[in-house]
This record gives sequence, C-alpha cells and structure tokens, in this order.
Amino acid sequence: MAADWQPIKNWNYRVNIPEFSNNYLTGLKDVLDSFNHEQFEEIIKLILDAYHKENRIFIMGNGGSGSTASHFTCDINKGCCMDLKKKFKVLCLNDNMPTMMALANDVSYEAIFVEQLKNFFEPGDLVIGISGSGNSENVLQAVGYALENSGRTIGLSGFSGGKLAEMVDVSLVAGVNDMQKVEDVHMIVVHMIMQAVYKSLHN
Repeated sequence: MAADWQPIKNWNYRVNIPEFSNNYLTGLKDVLDSFNHEQFEEIIKLILDAYHKENRIFIMGNGGSGSTASHFTCDINKGCCMDLKKKFKVLCLNDNMPTMMALANDVSYEAIFVEQLKNFFEPGDLVIGISGSGNSENVLQAVGYALENSGRTIGLSGFSGGKLAEMVDVSLVAGVNDMQKVEDVHMIVVHMIMQAVYKSLHN
C-alpha cells in the first residue's frame, strides 16, 4: 500500500519548503555560532560541584521547556553516573503531575515549583530553571526561593534572556527571537552538559 501513495497534485503549500528548511537551519547555526562557552563552563562547574558535595539538583520548565527538563533529569541521573557508585540527586519539578495540579488548583499555577522546593530544598542545592522567554513566573519564584535560601541557580532562556537571566548565578541565553530555535538550542545544551559531565567523571 505504501508504494501506491501519491501526494495531492497541485497542492498549494503556501511556502517554499526547501527554502524554509534551509533558512531555519541557517538561523539555528547563527545562534550556535555565538554560543557562550564561558557560561557553559560555569554551568558544568556548578553541576559537578553539586555532585561532589552531594547536593540535590532541581530542574523545571513549562511546555517544551518542561520536556527538556525531564530529558535533562534522565540524562544526568542515568547517563552520567549509572556505572558509578556515587550518584547524582536530580529531581524534575514538572514530572509529578498530581502534585502540580493540586498546587495549581489550591494555591496558584505560579506556585507549582516553589511549593515543591519547600519540601525538599536544602542550602547549597542547585536549581535550574528553563524558560524560553525567561519570564515564566513559576520558574522565577522557585529560583528566587533558592537564592533566598543559600542555593545556587542556573537559567536557560532565549530572546533577550528575560528576568531569569538577570537573577540567576549563571545564565545561558539562546539569543534568537524564535521559540522553536530557543528550545532547539536548549536541547543541544542539555546533551552537551550530559557528555561534558560524563567525561569529567570518567577516565
């Protein structure tokens, strides 16, 4: 049956697909060409410091950034230390759906992350907020709580960085006004972090 499939003839896509794909990838390459390697190094240092001091790492985001946070958590917890006796302690704050729904319903959506931090956070823990705009209020509240309680903070954002970039200890901004490209860069950064951390902990 697959061999008999034919596209609709004379369909008006309203966009030149090859031109679009070339422009999209060219735009993404431009963002990556301006990658801040110094800030990336600082992120690796904070993550490794949390590992060696046995601090917890909390990661969070909304929507696509929430998916990135879940992926990030998996990569660090499993990918970086599965064969090591000492483990990372990484928790994704947007993975517990019943808890988030309860907090959103009974408190506010803006409190879904910070209220979870109040259960687990201890001084010295690392909080990583992911927000494309850099202005997600629930992420900002959690980061603020960490800063007020002797925590360390990392922010991954896009566009001009938003409020998140201004308040965290280390900020990495995907400087492009396109949410999908921002999320592309964040996912690449997550995989770079995973490999850099792995290489740092293995001969």
